[in-house]
Amino acid sequence: MLSLRPLLPVLLAVVLAAPASALAPAPARAAAGADGIETARTGRQIAPGIRLESYDRLEADRWLRIDELLVDLGGGGVRAEYLGGRGPATVAESAARHAPGPGRRVVAAVNGDFFDIRGTGAPLGPGLGGGRLLHSAGPGPGAAPAVGFGADGTGRVLRIGLAGSVTLPGGALLPLTGYNAARPAAGGLCAYTADWAGTRLPALGGAVAVRDGRVTATVPAASAPDPRASARAPGSRAHRPERPEPGTTLLAAAAGDNAATAELAALRPGDPVTVTARPVPDGGSVPVVAVGGREALVVAGVPQDHDGEPNNTAAPRTAVGFSRDGRRMRILAVDGRQRYSGGLTLTALGALMHRLGSYEALNLDGGGSTTLLAGLSGATALALENSPSDGALRPVANGLVLTAPVGSGRTAGYRVESVGAAAGEPTRVFPGLTRTLTATGYDALLGPAPGAPEWFAQGAGTVDAGGVFHAVRPGSATAHARRATAHGALRVTVLGPLTRIRSTQPRIGLAERGEKAGFRLTGFDAQGRAAVVEPRDVAMEFDRSRWDVADDGRGGFTVTALVPRATGHLRAAVGAARVEIPLGVGLETLPVTDLADAGEWTGPGASVAEGHPGAGLALELPAARARGSAAPPRPLPVPELARSLTLWVGGDGSGARPAVALADADGAAVEVAGPAVDWSGWREVTLALPATARPPLTVTRLSAVGGSGPGRLALDTLGALTPPTGPAAVPVVLDPIVAGEAGVRARPWRFAVGEGDPGADFVLTGADRPAFVHRGVRFVALDTAVPTLAGGGLSRMRALREALAAAAREPATGALAVVRTDAPGTVDAKESALTDRLLAEFRRTTGKRAAVLTLAAPEFAATRSEGVLSVAAPRTGRTLVGVDAFAPGDWLAVRHVS
Repeated sequence: MLSLRPLLPVLLAVVLAAPASALAPAPARAAAGADGIETARTGRQIAPGIRLESYDRLEADRWLRIDELLVDLGGGGVRAEYLGGRGPATVAESAARHAPGPGRRVVAAVNGDFFDIRGTGAPLGPGLGGGRLLHSAGPGPGAAPAVGFGADGTGRVLRIGLAGSVTLPGGALLPLTGYNAARPAAGGLCAYTADWAGTRLPALGGAVAVRDGRVTATVPAASAPDPRASARAPGSRAHRPERPEPGTTLLAAAAGDNAATAELAALRPGDPVTVTARPVPDGGSVPVVAVGGREALVVAGVPQDHDGEPNNTAAPRTAVGFSRDGRRMRILAVDGRQRYSGGLTLTALGALMHRLGSYEALNLDGGGSTTLLAGLSGATALALENSPSDGALRPVANGLVLTAPVGSGRTAGYRVESVGAAAGEPTRVFPGLTRTLTATGYDALLGPAPGAPEWFAQGAGTVDAGGVFHAVRPGSATAHARRATAHGALRVTVLGPLTRIRSTQPRIGLAERGEKAGFRLTGFDAQGRAAVVEPRDVAMEFDRSRWDVADDGRGGFTVTALVPRATGHLRAAVGAARVEIPLGVGLETLPVTDLADAGEWTGPGASVAEGHPGAGLALELPAARARGSAAPPRPLPVPELARSLTLWVGGDGSGARPAVALADADGAAVEVAGPAVDWSGWREVTLALPATARPPLTVTRLSAVGGSGPGRLALDTLGALTPPTGPAAVPVVLDPIVAGEAGVRARPWRFAVGEGDPGADFVLTGADRPAFVHRGVRFVALDTAVPTLAGGGLSRMRALREALAAAAREPATGALAVVRTDAPGTVDAKESALTDRLLAEFRRTTGKRAAVLTLAAPEFAATRSEGVLSVAAPRTGRTLVGVDAFAPGDWLAVRHVS
């Protein structure tokens, strides 16, 4: 579940009026520091005292996506509570079953402590809930870090240890070294109760079960009593429980602790045993709620330096910070290990938390565990806000849940949205078409409030009783939902008439019968302004014996294969606009390379070998864990719909692993590894392609990593398992700015690209010319030599924003033209989308014109998006552009001669 979220609108009026250091709202300015810029932000109130802020940032070497909960612990009745504790579960599962108590509701949740992920699944640090010790990290005061919350609700970072003892018959006293601990310490006894949060108990020595102060059962080492042992007769024995039943305490020695095991072995059913356990903080009172963490990020207002530490790598992160008085809490979830959010190091995370205002802060579990959920006004369930790096929610040991008072349930307002719209996405529709709207009632505390509203609209459309907006004419409209004094509204923009439609999936390939895939139809008006076209407005033709196509309820369609193998087409029409989508089900192997050119592959340990059949590639692995690799003479394209790769491997039983290295559409590295080769001779292996990789993919290298000793792998015939669809139809869109010679020369002035022209004011030959203004047009060249995530994107965005600000304040400037050289793989998709959005916002907010001129393009093209013109001028031939920056219609006319 990789969430590549759409960029959110940038408030260009602020961009144009403020210097770079003041572009973002106050929290973002604090986060920005010396480097990086905020590129998008949305926010919403979750409940009184809780606000969510979500924003994207472009740093010199990465994109960042951050979700931030701002919590007032001193007012509004907000409480932080311990979440989970019954074995690993996703944060969503735990939040859904959390009981907040009478008069309260769950409004947000975040993952918590690090846990024994490959063992018991239990949290590694301390935990308290409802004033009760749930689990400990180790004995002694201040044994482990945690975030804690007092009886007044305020929070702090502290360290919590364990003070406990076990009194044996005769008064002998043994230390309690662990309480529901995932990794019990030696030198004493460890207690396990019904609050045990793991899936199974850790390795233990001898154990006894205690109930009501008496031993009820004893077991030898390597075994432990059944949780029902307390109901058995004294002297009974049973197998180890997953969790003791309520009222029973399991006393055990750590595995290998012979002295403690001997003490337990001397006990008999009926013997009196007393167990005491209490949390010991390193200062102050014992918190009512606590969740463990690990690294201190900010201590007494000082960000901590973790350079040189093993966990100080860029990764998804979860952090909790507090103001000096503990009344304000900040919970941060930073996405990572994704192309569009690279994550943060601990040092950078601490610096960020400090800049945001935390006086103290603690790092919680991150990586694939990072999860943040937050409520929507009027909703009964929480929404996932971040993009977990595993692609799906990971089961975790525990977390923090925020609860707030339940409201009256009387409707105070409505949250009005269009179905399927992302946060911050404008609601748009074409004349004669529709958008489905929803109205969710909420009370004065933003909690659920049932009751359907009455609908009405003002402006360029109407809305029916079911909340369906019907667009009448271009312009703006406001859809209203009202019930008594409760009201909600949504602005709707009716675009120009629909001119064309496009599918979000140009082709749809399914692997087997019953598999599903989704797509949407996007429409465009003459200015290239886009909006979703809903299913009710679409006429479709397809073979209904082979496919089912249904409304997905979110503004799109779901295609389901009804047969195991077929090809076909889906034809969609909206008025005169048409699109055809090839369909396919089943898998076939398409060739990527037969390695007949193995002699041209280069790399350490690579040589030509006998293949399967013909020539193949050998990779020599002279030692254990050695790596051999070979690069092809040219990148090898992978079919765009490929699900997995196939590779013939000639093995020697050495345990070496083959791998295929690829580059995605943005040039990001992707590697898929095969199994350990424990066989001899030839065998075909299948390597699944990750769903998160952005096609098209290209093969850049074949490699192998040695097993426990020297080895040699032979490789041959790389293929791709791909659904059998035909090619997607690519409509030719000829923009009206493409004109004849007379139309171009009729403009007040002209410039040329590539080759000169006698009537041109100047010639653009490259994107290395400093910014200049000529006859009402500001030209700004963006250097595309440096990749987005190597600092190029940051420098280009700064240059673009400066140019936009200058063009906006110059009365004599009527247009801005961005000039850049075509550089595939250098400018990533997110930077390109940001550039387009900034130009569109410039055009909308200033009324001035904008264009993008791409030099040295593979072929000539002229298009527009959101009213911004885009001209691609090829390396060969002459492109002549006629200009009138203040023309009432199109301000450019373009002609290309090959």
